[in-house]
Parts: sequence; C-alpha cells; structure tokens
Amino acid sequence: MKVRFIGIDPETGQGNSPTVWVDEEVGDLLCQSFGADEESIEGCLAAGHGPDHDNTIPANETVVRIPARMIPIIRKACDEAERSQLR
Repeated sequence: MKVRFIGIDPETGQGNSPTVWVDEEVGDLLCQSFGADEESIEGCLAAGHGPDHDNTIPANETVVRIPARMIPIIRKACDEAERSQLR
C-alpha cells in the first residue's frame, strides 16, 4: 500500500492529532480524528443513511468528527485521491 501524508490539524500541539492521508493505489482517504460522542452518533442515526440503507452503524464502522478547520486539508486529499484514480 502506498500512502501519502496530506495534512494535520493546523491547530494541533504535540501528540495525537487529526490527520489525513490518501491511499494512492485505490484513492481512498484515511483519516485519524476524534471518535464522535454519543450525542453526535445519535444525531447521525436520526438524520438517516439514505434510501435502501439500514439506519445502523455496523460494528466494523464508526463515526469520526473531523474539525471544520480541516476542510482545506480534506479538499486537498480529495484532489490527490482523484489524481491517483487518473493514473
């Protein structure tokens, strides 16, 4: 797997920090961030999952909270992922 570091939370200090990478082989985004609290998870479940999808979060998935200040980094990651699909 070839993974490219894209960016880290610009307001981070030392230690664990929200981080974004791109898997250059398949174009997936890989994110390290804060686990969502119970209220956020309940809000996601209440909002629904779209047509033809169970309104559950499977055991092998989770909800993560990515700080809004990281939106530029996510955009950069999306651009990198899209470029990797063109290769």
